[in-house]
Amino acid sequence: MVAPRRILVADDHPLISNGIQLAVRARIPDCGIDTTTTVAGARALIAANGGYDLVLLDFKLPDAQGFSGFFELRQALGDCPIAIISASDDAALIAAARAVGAAGFLPKADALDRLVGAVEVLLGGGTVFPAEGGGPHDELRSRLETLSTAQRRVLAALTDGRLNKQIAGDLNVTEATIKAHLSAIFRKIGVQNRVQAILTMQPLLDPHQP
Repeated sequence: MVAPRRILVADDHPLISNGIQLAVRARIPDCGIDTTTTVAGARALIAANGGYDLVLLDFKLPDAQGFSGFFELRQALGDCPIAIISASDDAALIAAARAVGAAGFLPKADALDRLVGAVEVLLGGGTVFPAEGGGPHDELRSRLETLSTAQRRVLAALTDGRLNKQIAGDLNVTEATIKAHLSAIFRKIGVQNRVQAILTMQPLLDPHQP
C-alpha cells in the first residue's frame, strides 16, 4: 500500500494558504497538508514529522531574507522538492529560484486550479517554472547545477553562516568530508574561499538588491 503523500505549505497569507489547502484536498484527497507561517515553524514541523513529499515556500516570510529560508529548509529536508510561491513573477526572481535548485516557482496570481496542477507535477517528480528569458544569474545557475546533492547541502549550510564542525554534525559526516566538499564547491563555482563563496551567493539571498 502506497503511503499518503504529505505537503508542507509555509505562507503567512491566510487567503493563499487556505486556498491552496482547499484546492489540493479537493483534487488530491489522499494528500495530507500541514501549514505554517514561518521558516522556524517549518523546521519544527519537519523535525516532528520526519519530512515531506513537497514543500511550498513563500519567498517572503517574516523570519527570512531572500532565499535564506530556502537554504535553511534545504538543509533540513535533504532531497525533498521545494517550490517557491511568490506574489512577484519578476524574471530575476524566477531565474534565482532556478539557480538555487528550487523544484518550481508558482506565482500567487495564478488560478488555484493551475496551482494544484503544478503541485501534481511537482509530486510526480517534475519541475514547474514560468517562461522567462536569460538573466543575470544564468552563469551562477550553470555552476550550481554542477554541484552534487551533498555539495548543495554543504553550500546551503555555509551560506547560513555555519562552521565546518557544525555542518559536519548536521550532516552526520566528518569535518574532513566537509573540507573535501568545500574544496570541490569552491572550484566549481569559481571562488577561492568561504568568504568569496558567501559573497557570490549573496545576490541569490536577495535578488532585488543591486
